[in-house]
Amino acid sequence: MTASNHTDSVARKILLRFEGVLNIIFGNKLNPFYYLGALGFYFFWVVAVSGAYLYAFYKTGIKLSYPSVEYITNEQWYLGGIMRSVHRYASDALVVVLALHLLREFILGRYRGARWFAWFTGVPLIWLIFAAGTNGYWMVWDTLAQYSTVASMEWLDWLPIFGEPMSQSFISQEVLNDRFFSLISFAHVTIPLIILFLLWVHIMRISYPVVNPRRGLALGMLLAMLVLALVKPALSQGPADMGVEPHNIGIDWFYLFILPLLDKWSAGQVWALVIGFSVLLSVLPWLPTRFKQIPIAEVSLKDCSGCWRCVADCPYEAVVMRPRSDGMHFPEEAVVVPDRCVSCGICTGACPSSTPFRSDSGYVSGIEMPSLPISGLRAAMMNDLSTLEGDARVIVIGCDNAADINRLRCDDVAIMSLPCVAMLPPSFIEYALRERRADGVFITGCREGDCYHRLGGLWMEQRLAGEREPHLRISVKRKRIRLSWASSADTKELVLELEAFRSDLRSLDKSEYVSRSGLSDEASF
Repeated sequence: MTASNHTDSVARKILLRFEGVLNIIFGNKLNPFYYLGALGFYFFWVVAVSGAYLYAFYKTGIKLSYPSVEYITNEQWYLGGIMRSVHRYASDALVVVLALHLLREFILGRYRGARWFAWFTGVPLIWLIFAAGTNGYWMVWDTLAQYSTVASMEWLDWLPIFGEPMSQSFISQEVLNDRFFSLISFAHVTIPLIILFLLWVHIMRISYPVVNPRRGLALGMLLAMLVLALVKPALSQGPADMGVEPHNIGIDWFYLFILPLLDKWSAGQVWALVIGFSVLLSVLPWLPTRFKQIPIAEVSLKDCSGCWRCVADCPYEAVVMRPRSDGMHFPEEAVVVPDRCVSCGICTGACPSSTPFRSDSGYVSGIEMPSLPISGLRAAMMNDLSTLEGDARVIVIGCDNAADINRLRCDDVAIMSLPCVAMLPPSFIEYALRERRADGVFITGCREGDCYHRLGGLWMEQRLAGEREPHLRISVKRKRIRLSWASSADTKELVLELEAFRSDLRSLDKSEYVSRSGLSDEASF
């Protein structure tokens, strides 16, 4: 079958085992690690809504900002105070999910090849979010705001882009004026709008992006923030006084962690750290690695009817429809966008011409993977099926990015590993069961809700259930098909599930193929 690469790094093994524990606690459908990107959007909107309420009562000015925040916090504690705390905790949670999302995608390798765009556009989002959060602390104008403002301005002064040092504007209460508060108030509205635009750019090459977590997860997060708001409300740290140097300040380590570093290092060293880290993140998709993408999908126009199925199923908008170029009577043809294709093969599984029932041995599908042609997969499947022995012969169809199904191969178990399990059209399942070439088909892939190629597992489930084209025909015996989603950390569980399936097949054989006279009858599929 196809070559698979199931080598896991230590970090990947740790991550998968940890997520397995979360699946036990929350279930696959509410595992927060499967919705880190969506939670980022969610917390952004919580920050935006709570911030809009606070902004309605906020007053700009050196003598007005702090009292207005105190009014919101204390006089209007039942709503304004809670809103301020939720605003604070949602902002902190946004940083947490951002960091986890970045780390998880890196560990799982979901940033190379055609996925570079989402990774690259995410880098500026990091610093814009930090800029918006830091700016928000300035608006309170308490001693923490005084400390962070002066330290930030001194840090910025190191850059040779300002005519006069900005920190000079904060040497005394008399020098500081209300224009500063108007500027930071404007920035605190403008930066989130830029963030929102970049979030749209960040997901623009992704089909069916998940921007909302499941309702239970969203409500749970909101409840947690409300509890924190009541137990430990966000409070100011006393009014700013430019004549007094702040001491014993409580730092928000989520947003202001760089400021204490400025006390230890020079401004130039901190800039070198920030710029170096940003450049490293930006170029990671192109650094040398063992990653090797197989050739991208290709369209065979003589077999393409322009049915749109490949376009509808592609997780990365890598297939588009264009006016017909070969003179055939179909109005449109599929075209692969090279720099968006991740070689998952899902489009092949969606193509109606990807069927093993075609009579010609060297047939070509309307769209397929050059290194994994459909005709080659049929030949490989037939070759493996012909060698099966035993009373519960099974072919296992798996994913290169999930559990290593090579470990399951034996005399009565054949395997077929694909870039994504959804690359295989349902007709191949029927073909394997037809004329009892196999007694059962065992389908496995990435954990439920965490498909490496985003939608492969879901599309496969819907195809088998008859909810998505191409679907499995009703005549195929569903009891001879088993779905079992498993990562490389779930191999033991997968082995047990396969053995349970084979045991069920033996029971089916006894009940389906023995007639009253004791003679064996072939079942029709």
